[in-house]
Amino acid sequence: MTSAPFPGESVERYDVTARRDSDYYAVFADIPADDQAAWDRARAYVDEVAPQMREAWDRAEYPLEAAAKMGEYDLVVDGIEHADLTRLSPLAAGLVNMEISRGDGSLGTILAVQGGLALRTLALFGSPAQQERWLKPVADATVLASFALTEPDHGSDSVSLETTARRDGDEWVIRGAKKWIGNGASGGITFVWARVDDEGADDHGAVRCFLVEQSTPGYEGTVITGKGSLRGIHQAHIRLDDVRVPAEAVLPGTKTFKDASTVLYATRSGVAWSALGHATACYEAALSYALQRVQFGKPLAKFQMVQERLTHMLEDLTAMQLYCRRLADLEQAGQLRPTQASLAKFHNTRAARRVAQTARDLLGGNGILLENGVIQHMADIEAIHTYEGTESVQALLLGRDITGMSAFA
Repeated sequence: MTSAPFPGESVERYDVTARRDSDYYAVFADIPADDQAAWDRARAYVDEVAPQMREAWDRAEYPLEAAAKMGEYDLVVDGIEHADLTRLSPLAAGLVNMEISRGDGSLGTILAVQGGLALRTLALFGSPAQQERWLKPVADATVLASFALTEPDHGSDSVSLETTARRDGDEWVIRGAKKWIGNGASGGITFVWARVDDEGADDHGAVRCFLVEQSTPGYEGTVITGKGSLRGIHQAHIRLDDVRVPAEAVLPGTKTFKDASTVLYATRSGVAWSALGHATACYEAALSYALQRVQFGKPLAKFQMVQERLTHMLEDLTAMQLYCRRLADLEQAGQLRPTQASLAKFHNTRAARRVAQTARDLLGGNGILLENGVIQHMADIEAIHTYEGTESVQALLLGRDITGMSAFA
């Protein structure tokens, strides 16, 4: 038997995390059946693991079984074209990314790392033997994989990476450090980008990628603690202390830093979709709360200032949806340029920040409770706003494209 509410507590808790399928311009009303099926799989996956991820985020733990479950749902493939992988259209891959990030930002980053970066690197540049050994396990997420490019001293200027790889007989010896590497301490494999140090060789000074098993002697991946964002996935500080790998560990398709850029350009669209997922969760939480929360004798939704705030949020959300849908259409037609993905990332992470801030404010004190989602999304947006190229880097890429003049130092 339910007791009557206590005076001053007519509502014990608010239901603000349920989906509202917000799509004011019907941007996703005409998606094909196959794309809808992928989206539905993503929804089912999120519904299954979301409670676990909320607890993991609070405790800063990485539930590896949730990552593996993503592979079971066949969601890691991220639109990568390969004969041995399920093919998702650019729209389907985007919707999956959006939905997973709407559920949890750490899950969105798991997808970005495992699929967008690691699996894409292997599919694009790996040898037949490397793909035969690792492609399916990475796609199934039975082996966790990471993409090690960023270094402690080189983030936005990752082109200046200092990690080296030198030949020694029939082996490569890798030495250097990497930081912020998702899955870098997961016990799986790492795709390490390094500069060839081999005086007299044709590729001396070139940037190449090496497949390194994390159990290899000299590989040390330490989980970065104290994060206020993406707390449900572990990112690593990696030190490579003369790590020896066989000659066949190099990915033969990698020749220059441009190959790393190819992977990053492909995943930049995913960040725009991820930002849309976060913003959708925040907007819908704010709308649900405004409809349920009563103050001064009426729902918040009846106040003029609240309606104006919701309208501003919808404005940003709809623009983000239009950016993403156009990205998918351009990619499907083979016409997407890297700087177009940069503009979408630049716009959407900035817009997501605005939506999250407004939602947090609208929920008042309830906005800082993890159970209501907004504060977690607000924190996680800060990470995606930075990774895959900061706001400033995107602006310089776009500025160079529209003026024809580089302002990079």
